[in-house]
Amino acid sequence: MSEPDAIRALAARFFDCIEQGDVEGVSACYAPELVVWHNFDDLEQPREANLATLASMIKWISERRYERRRVDVFEGGFVQQHVLTGTRRDGVRVSLPGVLVGQVRDGKITRLDEYLDSAQVAAFRVRA
Repeated sequence: MSEPDAIRALAARFFDCIEQGDVEGVSACYAPELVVWHNFDDLEQPREANLATLASMIKWISERRYERRRVDVFEGGFVQQHVLTGTRRDGVRVSLPGVLVGQVRDGKITRLDEYLDSAQVAAFRVRA
């Protein structure tokens, strides 16, 4: 498999695992030194904190789907534009457009830069 194909497959596996609620599968996609940066709070999150955040999101948002996935691969990474949809525990359907830029080394994601609209993040996070 070529490097671009391997990166595309890794990106697909990563997002599929989130849809399926498979935090261990997400963890397997991550390098030990993974860092996740969010534009809406300008903070960098280490690997374990990000996995905890994902586990919480999976608990609160069911029927997660990354719709309208548009993936572009570049040397050493990928960019995905998508709309994350799901159902909050209070039954409200939510959607969150976003862009994620991933850096990849040795078949693992080493860095994610996540770009989201802060107003839509707030609506997505409302707890039942």
